Amino acid sequence: MSYLIDTHCHLHDRETYEFALSRSPKSSPEDLNTEKILARARAAGVLQLICIGTSHEDSLKARDFAAAHDDVFWTYGIHPDEAATSGWRDVYSEGPKTWPSGPERPEEEISRQDPLAFPEPVAIGEVGLDYRNGTSNRDAQIRLLEEMLQLAADHNLPLVFHIREAFDDFFAVINNFPDLPAVVHSFSDSSANLHKSLDHNFFIGVNGLATFASLPTPPLEKILLETDAPFLTPVPNRGKINESAY
Repeated sequence: MSYLIDTHCHLHDRETYEFALSRSPKSSPEDLNTEKILARARAAGVLQLICIGTSHEDSLKARDFAAAHDDVFWTYGIHPDEAATSGWRDVYSEGPKTWPSGPERPEEEISRQDPLAFPEPVAIGEVGLDYRNGTSNRDAQIRLLEEMLQLAADHNLPLVFHIREAFDDFFAVINNFPDLPAVVHSFSDSSANLHKSLDHNFFIGVNGLATFASLPTPPLEKILLETDAPFLTPVPNRGKINESAY
């Protein structure tokens, strides 16, 4: 039996969904019901989802959400927008500050030492470079990306890249970390940068943008399907909160 995987969503992040609701005139608060979103995904043949971390705290939320759902997985990542303020190494070493009620399990003790230890993430991401608002924090973004690349290498994990208007610097950085498996999430750049990404053997994340924007087409065998839900809703559901069933 074949099925689909949503390789990039933010279902664990309630605040993000509430923000998306404020910009989705065709949706209602009922559309924020997490269990119903998962049920609709399963009914549509999307039987696995990956919740993507964007900060240390958000990644731990993704981890806890995944731990509560057998068909959900998670990633640990610090988004480039967090580069100037993340201090990720300090909080990473502290471990989670709170746990669900009930007796502690040995794996929770392990997680206090290393949040990546149990349950293990499936990737490091989303990480990368984003210059859409200028390059005033360019050096901080590059330094963070280098740290995330090293983290992925240390844990033998693939990467989920977020790159916007920054491919020249991105390629310069990753040349120092050859052969790391990765996906370029939500690719929306030039054909030349698509081919450079493919030359690095990266997969390409394709989502609802493909239904309403003109983009270069990756080869089928290098495509990973994603939604970036609750954003980037595809035609014909524009105006609604995006979800994995779409």
